[in-house]
Amino acid sequence: MLNWEDPLAALKKNAVPPESTPLENDPPAAATARDTRQPADNAAGATGLEDIAMGAGRIRVDDKRIINCRADLNQLVPFKYGWAWQKYLDACANHWMPQEINMTADIALWKDPHGLTEDERIIIKRNLGFFSTADSLVANNLVLAVYRHITNPECRQYLLRQAFEEALHTHAYQYVVESLGLDEGEIFNMYREVPAVARKAEWALPYTRHLADPHFHTGTPENDRALLRELVAFYVIFEGIFFYVGFTQVLSMGRRNRMVGTAEQFQYILRDESMHMNFGIDVINQIKIENPHLWDDAFQAELCAMIREAVELESQYARDTMPRGVLGLNAPMFEEYLRFIANRRCAQIGLPEQYPGAGNPFPWMAEVLDLKKEKNFFETRVTEYQTGGTLKWE
Repeated sequence: MLNWEDPLAALKKNAVPPESTPLENDPPAAATARDTRQPADNAAGATGLEDIAMGAGRIRVDDKRIINCRADLNQLVPFKYGWAWQKYLDACANHWMPQEINMTADIALWKDPHGLTEDERIIIKRNLGFFSTADSLVANNLVLAVYRHITNPECRQYLLRQAFEEALHTHAYQYVVESLGLDEGEIFNMYREVPAVARKAEWALPYTRHLADPHFHTGTPENDRALLRELVAFYVIFEGIFFYVGFTQVLSMGRRNRMVGTAEQFQYILRDESMHMNFGIDVINQIKIENPHLWDDAFQAELCAMIREAVELESQYARDTMPRGVLGLNAPMFEEYLRFIANRRCAQIGLPEQYPGAGNPFPWMAEVLDLKKEKNFFETRVTEYQTGGTLKWE
């Protein structure tokens, strides 16, 4: 395991990471003046599609930045952000496919008219409806918006892996829908038919549309904040808050030996999404280190307001999906849980706590991410299965 300093830890120490140099902290214009190896017409940063400059010097670690970098993005090494490369390796080492999970018990339970209550069936269908759209939105955001503006090859390498995993998750939802014989149109069009599902999708769309505009470029404080705002919206809020009611509901069914195949797929998906979120948080904190002028009081207040709005939207989703309570869960428990999660997300990116005293009513959720949890290999794939290497959680 390679050891690189966590960006948030470096931020807390009011210092740049060990491999940083004064060049990293120069404003974009100064960095441009000191690096003449890239075409001058690319004001914001490199894309990887610049003309090949024969005889140009080799890339140095000091040339690299998360955003507004002029260095050739086609050269992966030398690494500057080792944490990004390590996350890419960890993700590759924990590959899975939906068809590996046995859905026989789920099919039998779903077809049994007395197998599940109507409230339990609503939970399954609503979450399939939300997540099937949500992961497509995240994938579109990555490939149409975020990837364009992240000017670092090792980070882009992880983004490519994440994009694949988002497609894999959509595949998993389709596999569950097909296995259970659900109405595909009902599930995949739910974000345009069910208000509780539509509200969260509608909240996220404007961020992607803004950054996907071909006329949008980073390189000014206003636009750099727009990118940072969008990263918080998708990594901290969409994947880090909006997903957690659905994950908890479905995984709670699995704990009660109901819809175990579906729950197992959600467990793998949650593991992936947790890695996505942690990567995004590292990117956010690294941008803060390199561009401290962006993180002013007004911008922090704006982000806090976004997070509070997200908690309310997700709390309403909990109320809409389980108005009577089910599985020993109820909407007030989820409201407390979301406040607890929001406090953690704020701490991870250096924002003040928004809900003092909020507790965690679902401590068992931590067990879901325990990759050493033992399972019978002949009944299901072991959670800690890896294609190579060992994944360690911090």
